Amino acid sequence: MSNPLADELRDCVSEVLGARAPEVPDGSEPVRFFSQWLAERNLGLVPIAEPASFDWAGQWIAIVDGSDGQHAVVMFGSPSGAWLDPAGAYDDRARITGGWMLTPLDLRLPTRTPYGTASGVGSVAAILIAPAAEAPLERVDSVEALAGRGLSGDRYVQGAGTFSAPGRGYELTLVEAEVLNEIELSWEDARRNIVTTGISLNALVGKRFRVGAAECVGRRLAEPCAHLERLARPGLLRPLVHRGGLRADILSGGTISIGDEIS
Repeated sequence: MSNPLADELRDCVSEVLGARAPEVPDGSEPVRFFSQWLAERNLGLVPIAEPASFDWAGQWIAIVDGSDGQHAVVMFGSPSGAWLDPAGAYDDRARITGGWMLTPLDLRLPTRTPYGTASGVGSVAAILIAPAAEAPLERVDSVEALAGRGLSGDRYVQGAGTFSAPGRGYELTLVEAEVLNEIELSWEDARRNIVTTGISLNALVGKRFRVGAAECVGRRLAEPCAHLERLARPGLLRPLVHRGGLRADILSGGTISIGDEIS
């Protein structure tokens, strides 16, 4: 069933981005979906603290409460007016109750290929799973990758991970052994499912790839956060920025074993 607000938000994101954004899947929360989809492109939606009084000499997206519900509108200018109003909802009686700016996550990365170009073949150096959120990770020699769910026995396949939620990139995480060895972080403390060697994971964002018998798609970088610092050790944010691995989803399942190719 079509969600008018989701459709309008898609039109607004498309307008600001200058490229057609995808439709929001049924059952998905629109803002969460587009935040994750944009992250694959080194972009994000930054919430505006006081959108009713916000003005900006550029485009931003407002949520307007009209007589028939909420609507999305692209605003522009200082003071701001409606640039794109898909539902014709912006008038003197409308109230702006929310808003976002679309911005790069990292201004220093190139816009066309922010994470590089995929090439080469790597291999699986380790497989780690945990039965529950914050539980210690355990190494296994092989595991069954379940399409649309995660790795058998892992907390995320059970929906019991710290960040478990509907959305993209919660089924599988990967990290490069070379990075962990360089910063002297144990593979268990990195809290990623697959430790790889010989391949650049950043370049797999937005790409399909195979790990053993499973086909996956890279969603976005698995950036470090305060939660990882709390469980592992302080001071991990800076050395792991853009080097914390990859969040991926499993498109078709199969067995993954140590030594399997990643291509």
